[in-house]
Amino acid sequence: MTTSDSPPPAPGKLAARLSVVAAALMWSTSGLFAKAPLFDDWPKADRGLILAFWRAAFAALVLVPLIRRPKWNVRLVPMTICFTLMCVTYLTAMTRTTAANAIWLQATSPWWTFLLAVLIFREPVARRELIPLGFGVLGVGTILLFELGIHTRDHTPDTVGVLCGLGAGVSYACVVLFMRRLRDQTSAWLIALNHLVAVLGMLPWVVHLGIWPSPAQLAVLACFGVFQMAIPYVLVSRALRTISSQEAIGICLIEPVLTPLWVLLWGEVPAPWTIAGASLILVGLVVRYVVFEWIAARGRQRTAAAMDAQKRPVVSQ
Repeated sequence: MTTSDSPPPAPGKLAARLSVVAAALMWSTSGLFAKAPLFDDWPKADRGLILAFWRAAFAALVLVPLIRRPKWNVRLVPMTICFTLMCVTYLTAMTRTTAANAIWLQATSPWWTFLLAVLIFREPVARRELIPLGFGVLGVGTILLFELGIHTRDHTPDTVGVLCGLGAGVSYACVVLFMRRLRDQTSAWLIALNHLVAVLGMLPWVVHLGIWPSPAQLAVLACFGVFQMAIPYVLVSRALRTISSQEAIGICLIEPVLTPLWVLLWGEVPAPWTIAGASLILVGLVVRYVVFEWIAARGRQRTAAAMDAQKRPVVSQ
Protein backbone atom coordinates (compact mmCIF):
# COMPACT_ATOMS: atom_id res chain seq x y z
CA MET A 1 0.00 0.00 0.00
CA THR A 2 1.43 3.41 -0.99
CA THR A 3 1.03 6.57 1.02
CA SER A 4 1.64 10.19 0.14
CA ASP A 5 4.87 10.05 2.19
CA SER A 6 6.24 7.04 0.30
CA PRO A 7 9.32 7.88 -1.81
CA PRO A 8 8.92 7.71 -5.59
CA PRO A 9 10.30 4.59 -7.25
CA ALA A 10 14.04 4.62 -8.00
CA PRO A 11 14.86 5.43 -11.65
CA GLY A 12 16.43 2.88 -13.97
CA LYS A 13 20.19 3.01 -14.54
CA LEU A 14 19.97 4.84 -17.87
CA ALA A 15 17.54 7.40 -16.45
CA ALA A 16 19.76 7.88 -13.38
CA ARG A 17 22.89 8.43 -15.49
CA LEU A 18 21.07 10.87 -17.78
CA SER A 19 19.83 12.73 -14.68
CA VAL A 20 23.42 13.20 -13.49
CA VAL A 21 24.50 14.33 -16.97
CA ALA A 22 21.68 16.89 -16.96
CA ALA A 23 22.66 18.04 -13.45
CA ALA A 24 26.32 18.45 -14.46
CA LEU A 25 25.28 20.47 -17.51
CA MET A 26 23.15 22.75 -15.32
CA TRP A 27 25.88 23.16 -12.69
CA SER A 28 28.36 24.06 -15.42
CA THR A 29 26.39 27.22 -16.28
CA SER A 30 27.49 29.02 -13.08
CA GLY A 31 29.88 31.31 -14.96
CA LEU A 32 27.24 32.08 -17.59
CA PHE A 33 25.06 33.61 -14.86
CA ALA A 34 27.74 35.03 -12.55
CA LYS A 35 29.62 36.82 -15.33
CA ALA A 36 26.56 38.14 -17.15
CA PRO A 37 27.08 41.82 -18.15
CA LEU A 38 23.70 42.47 -16.50
CA PHE A 39 25.46 42.53 -13.10
CA ASP A 40 28.41 44.74 -14.11
CA ASP A 41 26.93 47.74 -12.27
CA TRP A 42 27.32 45.93 -8.91
CA PRO A 43 30.60 46.58 -7.02
CA LYS A 44 33.12 43.87 -7.92
CA ALA A 45 34.15 43.38 -4.26
CA ASP A 46 30.57 42.58 -3.17
CA ARG A 47 29.18 40.95 -6.31
CA GLY A 48 30.03 37.39 -5.30
CA LEU A 49 28.23 37.67 -1.94
CA ILE A 50 25.12 39.27 -3.47
CA LEU A 51 24.95 36.61 -6.21
CA ALA A 52 25.44 33.84 -3.61
CA PHE A 53 22.59 35.24 -1.50
CA TRP A 54 20.04 35.42 -4.30
CA ARG A 55 21.04 32.09 -5.81
CA ALA A 56 20.62 30.37 -2.43
CA ALA A 57 17.33 32.22 -1.78
CA PHE A 58 15.68 31.04 -4.99
CA ALA A 59 17.13 27.53 -4.60
CA ALA A 60 15.72 27.36 -1.05
CA LEU A 61 12.24 28.26 -2.36
CA VAL A 62 12.33 25.08 -4.47
CA LEU A 63 14.13 22.81 -1.99
CA VAL A 64 12.46 23.62 1.35
CA PRO A 65 9.06 22.08 0.36
CA LEU A 66 10.91 18.80 -0.36
CA ILE A 67 12.02 18.40 3.28
CA ARG A 68 10.87 15.14 4.87
CA ARG A 69 11.54 13.85 8.40
CA PRO A 70 14.08 16.49 9.55
CA LYS A 71 16.26 15.49 12.52
CA TRP A 72 18.55 17.65 14.64
CA ASN A 73 22.23 16.83 14.92
CA VAL A 74 25.03 19.06 16.22
CA ARG A 75 27.04 18.39 13.03
CA LEU A 76 24.43 20.35 11.08
CA VAL A 77 25.92 23.58 12.43
CA PRO A 78 29.45 23.30 10.98
CA MET A 79 28.05 21.76 7.78
CA THR A 80 25.79 24.76 7.09
CA ILE A 81 28.58 27.23 7.97
CA CYS A 82 30.94 25.52 5.53
CA PHE A 83 28.23 25.49 2.84
CA THR A 84 27.68 29.23 3.25
CA LEU A 85 31.43 29.85 2.99
CA MET A 86 31.56 27.67 -0.12
CA CYS A 87 28.79 29.66 -1.84
CA VAL A 88 30.40 33.02 -1.06
CA THR A 89 34.00 32.03 -1.89
CA TYR A 90 33.08 30.25 -5.12
CA LEU A 91 31.01 33.08 -6.55
CA THR A 92 33.54 35.65 -5.34
CA ALA A 93 36.23 33.69 -7.21
CA MET A 94 33.94 33.47 -10.23
CA THR A 95 33.45 37.26 -10.35
CA ARG A 96 37.06 38.27 -9.54
CA THR A 97 39.08 35.77 -11.58
CA THR A 98 38.34 33.59 -14.62
CA ALA A 99 35.57 30.98 -14.54
CA ALA A 100 38.21 28.34 -15.37
CA ASN A 101 40.27 29.28 -12.29
CA ALA A 102 37.20 29.27 -10.04
CA ILE A 103 35.78 25.91 -11.13
CA TRP A 104 39.10 24.05 -11.33
CA LEU A 105 40.30 25.29 -7.95
CA GLN A 106 36.98 24.18 -6.47
CA ALA A 107 37.33 20.86 -8.30
CA THR A 108 40.25 20.05 -5.97
CA SER A 109 37.68 19.32 -3.24
CA PRO A 110 38.14 15.49 -3.49
CA TRP A 111 41.81 15.90 -2.54
CA TRP A 112 40.94 18.18 0.40
CA THR A 113 38.28 15.66 1.45
CA PHE A 114 40.89 12.93 1.46
CA LEU A 115 43.45 14.99 3.41
CA LEU A 116 40.94 16.24 5.99
CA ALA A 117 39.50 12.74 6.47
CA VAL A 118 42.99 11.38 7.16
CA LEU A 119 44.28 14.26 9.31
CA ILE A 120 41.16 15.14 11.32
CA PHE A 121 38.96 12.05 11.33
CA ARG A 122 41.92 9.61 11.33
CA GLU A 123 40.57 7.58 8.43
CA PRO A 124 43.06 5.06 7.00
CA VAL A 125 45.19 6.21 4.06
CA ALA A 126 44.10 4.60 0.80
CA ARG A 127 47.20 4.28 -1.40
CA ARG A 128 45.13 4.52 -4.57
CA GLU A 129 44.29 8.13 -3.59
CA LEU A 130 47.93 9.23 -3.62
CA ILE A 131 48.49 9.20 -7.41
CA PRO A 132 45.45 11.37 -8.28
CA LEU A 133 46.26 13.54 -5.25
CA GLY A 134 49.70 14.19 -6.77
CA PHE A 135 48.12 15.27 -10.07
CA GLY A 136 45.80 17.58 -8.14
CA VAL A 137 48.69 19.22 -6.29
CA LEU A 138 50.61 19.73 -9.56
CA GLY A 139 47.53 21.22 -11.24
CA VAL A 140 46.73 23.63 -8.42
CA GLY A 141 50.42 24.52 -8.08
CA THR A 142 50.59 25.38 -11.78
CA ILE A 143 47.55 27.66 -11.59
CA LEU A 144 48.70 29.39 -8.40
CA LEU A 145 52.32 29.80 -9.54
CA PHE A 146 51.36 31.63 -12.72
CA GLU A 147 48.11 33.25 -11.62
CA LEU A 148 49.64 34.91 -8.57
CA GLY A 149 53.01 35.69 -10.10
CA ILE A 150 52.41 36.82 -13.68
CA HIS A 151 52.04 40.55 -14.41
CA THR A 152 51.48 41.45 -18.05
CA ARG A 153 49.64 44.14 -19.96
CA ASP A 154 46.64 41.80 -20.35
CA HIS A 155 46.82 40.09 -16.97
CA THR A 156 46.82 41.53 -13.45
CA PRO A 157 46.71 38.85 -10.73
CA ASP A 158 43.68 38.94 -8.43
CA THR A 159 44.98 37.25 -5.29
CA VAL A 160 41.62 37.44 -3.52
CA GLY A 161 39.80 35.75 -6.40
CA VAL A 162 42.31 32.91 -6.73
CA LEU A 163 42.47 32.28 -2.97
CA CYS A 164 38.66 32.31 -2.82
CA GLY A 165 38.62 29.60 -5.51
CA LEU A 166 40.96 27.53 -3.38
CA GLY A 167 38.83 28.26 -0.31
CA ALA A 168 35.74 27.07 -2.18
CA GLY A 169 37.43 23.69 -2.73
CA VAL A 170 38.34 23.37 0.96
CA SER A 171 34.91 24.45 2.23
CA TYR A 172 33.15 22.12 -0.22
CA ALA A 173 35.32 19.27 1.04
CA CYS A 174 34.20 20.07 4.60
CA VAL A 175 30.55 20.01 3.48
CA VAL A 176 31.09 16.56 1.92
CA LEU A 177 32.74 15.25 5.10
CA PHE A 178 29.94 16.47 7.33
CA MET A 179 27.26 15.14 4.97
CA ARG A 180 29.05 11.78 4.96
CA ARG A 181 28.72 11.72 8.76
CA LEU A 182 25.07 12.74 8.53
CA ARG A 183 24.16 10.01 6.06
CA ASP A 184 21.34 8.79 8.33
CA GLN A 185 19.53 12.05 7.48
CA THR A 186 17.51 12.55 4.29
CA SER A 187 19.40 14.32 1.51
CA ALA A 188 16.51 16.74 0.82
CA TRP A 189 16.67 17.92 4.44
CA LEU A 190 20.45 18.46 4.37
CA ILE A 191 20.49 20.26 1.01
CA ALA A 192 17.50 22.48 1.80
CA LEU A 193 18.89 23.34 5.25
CA ASN A 194 22.25 24.31 3.72
CA HIS A 195 20.61 26.78 1.38
CA LEU A 196 18.24 28.15 4.01
CA VAL A 197 21.02 28.81 6.53
CA ALA A 198 23.17 30.36 3.78
CA VAL A 199 20.34 32.81 3.03
CA LEU A 200 19.87 33.72 6.70
CA GLY A 201 23.63 34.03 7.23
CA MET A 202 24.13 36.39 4.28
CA LEU A 203 20.95 38.42 4.76
CA PRO A 204 22.43 41.00 7.22
CA TRP A 205 25.33 41.73 4.84
CA VAL A 206 23.02 42.11 1.86
CA VAL A 207 20.75 44.48 3.82
CA HIS A 208 23.82 46.44 4.94
CA LEU A 209 25.08 46.79 1.36
CA GLY A 210 21.67 48.02 0.23
CA ILE A 211 22.13 46.79 -3.34
CA TRP A 212 18.88 45.38 -4.70
CA PRO A 213 18.35 43.74 -8.10
CA SER A 214 16.27 45.28 -10.85
CA PRO A 215 13.30 43.24 -12.22
CA ALA A 216 15.49 41.97 -15.10
CA GLN A 217 18.29 41.01 -12.72
CA LEU A 218 15.79 39.33 -10.40
CA ALA A 219 14.49 37.17 -13.27
CA VAL A 220 18.04 36.05 -14.13
CA LEU A 221 18.81 35.39 -10.44
CA ALA A 222 15.68 33.25 -10.17
CA CYS A 223 16.92 31.13 -13.08
CA PHE A 224 20.36 31.03 -11.44
CA GLY A 225 18.95 29.63 -8.19
CA VAL A 226 16.38 27.25 -9.64
CA PHE A 227 18.05 26.05 -12.86
CA GLN A 228 21.72 26.09 -11.85
CA MET A 229 21.36 25.06 -8.18
CA ALA A 230 18.05 23.54 -7.04
CA ILE A 231 17.05 21.28 -9.94
CA PRO A 232 20.53 19.68 -10.30
CA TYR A 233 20.56 18.77 -6.60
CA VAL A 234 17.14 17.15 -6.91
CA LEU A 235 18.22 15.22 -10.03
CA VAL A 236 21.43 13.91 -8.43
CA SER A 237 19.71 13.07 -5.15
CA ARG A 238 17.19 10.94 -7.06
CA ALA A 239 19.87 9.36 -9.29
CA LEU A 240 21.93 8.28 -6.26
CA ARG A 241 19.13 5.90 -5.30
CA THR A 242 20.16 3.81 -8.33
CA ILE A 243 23.84 4.46 -9.14
CA SER A 244 26.86 4.72 -6.84
CA SER A 245 28.28 8.04 -5.68
CA GLN A 246 31.58 7.15 -7.44
CA GLU A 247 29.80 6.76 -10.78
CA ALA A 248 27.92 10.01 -10.22
CA ILE A 249 31.15 11.88 -9.41
CA GLY A 250 32.75 10.46 -12.56
CA ILE A 251 29.87 11.71 -14.71
CA CYS A 252 30.01 15.11 -12.97
CA LEU A 253 33.50 15.65 -14.42
CA ILE A 254 31.51 17.19 -17.27
CA GLU A 255 30.93 20.26 -15.10
CA PRO A 256 34.46 21.69 -14.74
CA VAL A 257 35.20 20.88 -18.39
CA LEU A 258 32.17 22.82 -19.65
CA THR A 259 32.14 25.76 -17.21
CA PRO A 260 34.94 27.72 -19.00
CA LEU A 261 33.23 27.10 -22.36
CA TRP A 262 29.99 28.83 -21.35
CA VAL A 263 31.78 32.09 -20.52
CA LEU A 264 33.28 32.22 -24.01
CA LEU A 265 29.92 33.83 -24.78
CA TRP A 266 31.07 36.79 -22.65
CA GLY A 267 34.50 36.86 -24.34
CA GLU A 268 36.48 35.28 -21.48
CA VAL A 269 39.28 32.91 -22.55
CA PRO A 270 41.25 30.84 -19.98
CA ALA A 271 44.98 31.57 -19.68
CA PRO A 272 47.38 28.89 -21.01
CA TRP A 273 48.59 28.06 -17.48
CA THR A 274 44.98 27.59 -16.33
CA ILE A 275 44.40 25.10 -19.16
CA ALA A 276 47.63 23.26 -18.22
CA GLY A 277 46.76 23.14 -14.52
CA ALA A 278 43.15 22.16 -15.22
CA SER A 279 44.35 19.32 -17.47
CA LEU A 280 46.48 17.93 -14.62
CA ILE A 281 43.55 18.16 -12.18
CA LEU A 282 41.29 16.46 -14.75
CA VAL A 283 43.79 13.63 -15.22
CA GLY A 284 43.81 13.11 -11.45
CA LEU A 285 40.01 13.09 -11.26
CA VAL A 286 39.73 10.64 -14.18
CA VAL A 287 42.34 8.33 -12.63
CA ARG A 288 40.49 8.38 -9.29
CA TYR A 289 36.85 8.19 -10.37
CA VAL A 290 37.06 6.40 -13.72
CA VAL A 291 40.22 4.28 -13.99
CA PHE A 292 40.44 3.12 -10.37
CA GLU A 293 36.69 2.48 -10.15
CA TRP A 294 36.81 0.46 -13.38
CA ILE A 295 39.73 -1.61 -12.04
CA ALA A 296 37.86 -2.15 -8.74
CA ALA A 297 34.69 -3.20 -10.60
CA ARG A 298 36.67 -5.67 -12.73
CA GLY A 299 38.24 -7.07 -9.56
CA ARG A 300 34.80 -7.56 -7.99
CA GLN A 301 33.57 -9.31 -11.14
CA ARG A 302 36.55 -11.70 -11.13
CA THR A 303 36.05 -12.45 -7.42
CA ALA A 304 32.34 -13.12 -7.95
CA ALA A 305 33.09 -15.37 -10.94
CA ALA A 306 35.68 -17.32 -8.91
CA MET A 307 33.21 -17.79 -6.04
CA ASP A 308 30.51 -18.97 -8.48
CA ALA A 309 32.95 -21.45 -9.99
CA GLN A 310 33.74 -22.87 -6.53
CA LYS A 311 30.04 -23.28 -5.75
CA ARG A 312 29.28 -25.24 -8.93
CA PRO A 313 28.85 -28.97 -8.28
CA VAL A 314 31.57 -31.21 -9.67
CA VAL A 315 30.13 -33.63 -12.26
CA SER A 316 31.81 -37.03 -12.02
CA GLN A 317 32.66 -38.75 -15.28
